[in-house]
Amino acid sequence: MRTRRIGDVEISAVGLGAMPLSIENRPDRARAVATIHAALDAGITLIDTADSYHWYADEVGHNEELIAEALASYGDTSHVLVATKGGRGRPGDGSWTVNGDPKHLRRAAEASLRRLGGDAIGLYQLHKPDPHIPYADSVGALRDLLDTGTIRAAGLSNVDNAQILEARKILGDGLVSVQNEYSPAVRESADQLRLCQALGLAFLPWSPLGGVTRSSLDGPATLLSAYRLFGEIAAARDVTPQQVCLAWHLAQAPVVIPIPGASRPESARGSALAADLDLTPAELASLS
Repeated sequence: MRTRRIGDVEISAVGLGAMPLSIENRPDRARAVATIHAALDAGITLIDTADSYHWYADEVGHNEELIAEALASYGDTSHVLVATKGGRGRPGDGSWTVNGDPKHLRRAAEASLRRLGGDAIGLYQLHKPDPHIPYADSVGALRDLLDTGTIRAAGLSNVDNAQILEARKILGDGLVSVQNEYSPAVRESADQLRLCQALGLAFLPWSPLGGVTRSSLDGPATLLSAYRLFGEIAAARDVTPQQVCLAWHLAQAPVVIPIPGASRPESARGSALAADLDLTPAELASLS
């Protein structure tokens, strides 16, 4: 598999978003572990998680524990980067909360490290800015975690350009990534992608298949036409529309590393194949 970089770590060009393995309608544990193993077999070396990826209120860290179990039963995974996040919660009713209090973030990171194992978290990300906490204070907690060695690198999620630049001042080279929603249907983070490219930060699109997998839904004619084009290119290439979409992401910039979710082994294997799919300039122009 082709590779890209997050900070000084070389990882697969396509990652695994592990959230579907732990939230509502999740697979049984055996299939969940098999999905992670299939991703590893296919060459994926980036797994994205969060302490809030769980279903019920009393199972904080479910996804992290699942990943730790899958890695422990696989073999040598020293080359795998697990990126987790802190600062959000799930009270069990389907909603999401935000908590950017520095004390909470430090405790959350320490708990994540205990669940994941090892001597440090490879990449720890602020899940979302808390409007009730000064942003610099939340980012300062990441600085503290870097300084104590609890985490090796820091990232941000759901942020704008000003927040990226402010965090860069606090974290310096410790800031290595930004994770925002980005897909054929949701391109509002294009400015953040460009800024990441300029700063040398990895850009991890979450929900990267948004739109393509919902192409049958009603929507603007231009978007529906774009979805059809993904399908037409896929049919001509004998690949899936999802693989075309991930290849489209990779062609946006060398800092882009999509993290599609999967709840079945075959989905993880299919996503991995997109890393080696090159779209032509004409195909990219039609999709863009």
